[in-house]
Amino acid sequence: MSFNIGLVSLGCAKNQTDAETMLGILDSDGYNIVFDAGEADAIIVNTCGFIESAKQESINTLLEMAQYKDGRCKILIASGCLAERYSKEIAEEIPEVDAIIGTGDYDRIAEAIRAAAEGGMPVICGNPNRDPEEGLPRILSTPSYTAYLKIAEGCSNNCTYCAIPMIRGAFRSRRPESILDEAKRLAESGVKELIVIAQDTTRYGTDIYGKPSLAGLLEKLAGVDGIEWIRVHYFYPEAVTDELIDTMAKYEKICPYIDMPIQHINNEILRRMARRTNRNEIESRIRKLRERIPGCIIRTSIIVGFPGETEEQFRELYDFVREIRFDRMGVFAYSQEEGTPAAGFENQIDEDVKKERLDALMTLQQGISLELNRAKIGSTVEVIAEGYDEESFLFYGRSRGDSIDVDGKVYFGTENELEPGDIIKVKILDADEYDLTGQAID
Repeated sequence: MSFNIGLVSLGCAKNQTDAETMLGILDSDGYNIVFDAGEADAIIVNTCGFIESAKQESINTLLEMAQYKDGRCKILIASGCLAERYSKEIAEEIPEVDAIIGTGDYDRIAEAIRAAAEGGMPVICGNPNRDPEEGLPRILSTPSYTAYLKIAEGCSNNCTYCAIPMIRGAFRSRRPESILDEAKRLAESGVKELIVIAQDTTRYGTDIYGKPSLAGLLEKLAGVDGIEWIRVHYFYPEAVTDELIDTMAKYEKICPYIDMPIQHINNEILRRMARRTNRNEIESRIRKLRERIPGCIIRTSIIVGFPGETEEQFRELYDFVREIRFDRMGVFAYSQEEGTPAAGFENQIDEDVKKERLDALMTLQQGISLELNRAKIGSTVEVIAEGYDEESFLFYGRSRGDSIDVDGKVYFGTENELEPGDIIKVKILDADEYDLTGQAID
């Protein structure tokens, strides 16, 4: 009888690429990949452990998948960030789990399944700085025309609120040859959009060349045949160099999409977060990006309720968001993560206050987003088609300013036949806070 594998991946795109590699390894080993948990002999939950809500979702998902052990499933595996960070606690408190795999050992997934099938309880963790070998097989969980391309692992920024360095180790860049080989394989498989990711893409190459080298890597990726869009996530403001801006402006393939988490704008909060920048530098980078890449879309993320954040400091942040008018913005309530310096800071903020501040910023951003979207009415945008919406009788897709899973959609009418992944031009006729509506231009 064949052995079926089911997998649930939680958290960020970096975790998702690890999950895709695990699927590729297991497929190559002769296992069957199934999408119905009820048909799986083994279920892998690739967990997230970044903040409290993500940890709780991971635990709930493990317990939910454990119910399938009343049926066909015989092996439940916890992998990923929560597994790396809390392997001992998982082993003790969730007895339904039969194997645990950490962030540096996901390439040993087949070994773990075999050991669990033989009655063992493998715990393969504690190696966050280990890098699995390059060139491993991968099964995409994104649409066939879009793929994430991870260019580095880990993080060495050591922001005081963040547990990532503990979970995924120090920053390590992949070799450019390996990245390009993977990009070419993805292009040959039909991928048109590459989404370049790392915990901090702007630090790429610092450990190899002694200086940030993302611009040079993007130039090489722009030369890969078949790739039509290149989108980059996770810029850090202080590392957005003139060379990087010029490279993004030079190549049409590189989407004018700047995903630049600032986290806050008050200098004292930034200092206590151990961010390597200040308000003047952030403002300067934003001005320069908008001057040299006209029409660029800037997405950011912000943390409210950091320990000691006063009403005055929050008001400074609120006023800054109102003035700068980010195209996209996510807001997160500070999560007190054990083991991080900020967890021990005095003046932790009440959860109700965090929620009030989060809601205030999101309400402000909704109005800004609506105004910016309405300003696009009458313009023409390039869109990658994703599917057809039965309710509105319109096709939908994403513009060069919209990343998968986190941004809005462009809905459009057309009388032409379309396949997912086709890139077309759409004239915008209407807009709401997050989505645009238009007509395809023949």
